[in-house]
Amino acid sequence: NPDAYLPDLAMALNNLSNRLGELGQQEEGLAAAQEATDHYRALTATNPDAYLPDLAMALNNLSNRLGELGQQEEGLAVAQEATDHYRALTATNPDAYLPDLAGALNNLSVNLGELGQHKKGLAVAQEATDHYRALTATNPDAYLPDLAMALNNLAGILGELGQHKKGLAVAQEATDHYRTLTEANPDLFEAALQQSLEVAAWLEILEYPSSGLSGNIARSE
Repeated sequence: NPDAYLPDLAMALNNLSNRLGELGQQEEGLAAAQEATDHYRALTATNPDAYLPDLAMALNNLSNRLGELGQQEEGLAVAQEATDHYRALTATNPDAYLPDLAGALNNLSVNLGELGQHKKGLAVAQEATDHYRALTATNPDAYLPDLAMALNNLAGILGELGQHKKGLAVAQEATDHYRTLTEANPDLFEAALQQSLEVAAWLEILEYPSSGLSGNIARSE
């Protein structure tokens, strides 16, 4: 009974690909993600209103699996397709899909950066950050972690483009948010805080090469 159960199979495959990825079984995870995406393409072709959100989600997941296996160009194409779908969905229902669009944009910026396309990645990362700012303004409990993540990513891209001063300011903002988050939940956010400190320290050295690290930025071991 494919009409009844193909959507459930596609969802199960997408979930399976995530679990495989978490266990480091990237090739198996990629195969499951590709199969899930293929099923959602078929479902979307006949009923886009019902299944386009699922296809976009599956594509975003597939791009992650491709990236984990070093297939950056294929991952970039898939990430761009996911972002395009989320743009269309957000245009008609921003309350439901703006968080997904922001996440897809952040993922796309990472893909662009991995391929050395930092200028394109900067515009995409800035857009993701802007969306997360808007979401955080109305629901900080839900979206502050995403904003901090997007800011950290944006800071790294600015550094790659030689905009060290601007990147340092963004990295310090990310670090401030992660400090707040870590105070409330150290087990969940300590690693992210350390990563943001490393980015800030790297940018500070680039901006002030003769002075070394200031007392405000700590380098993690």
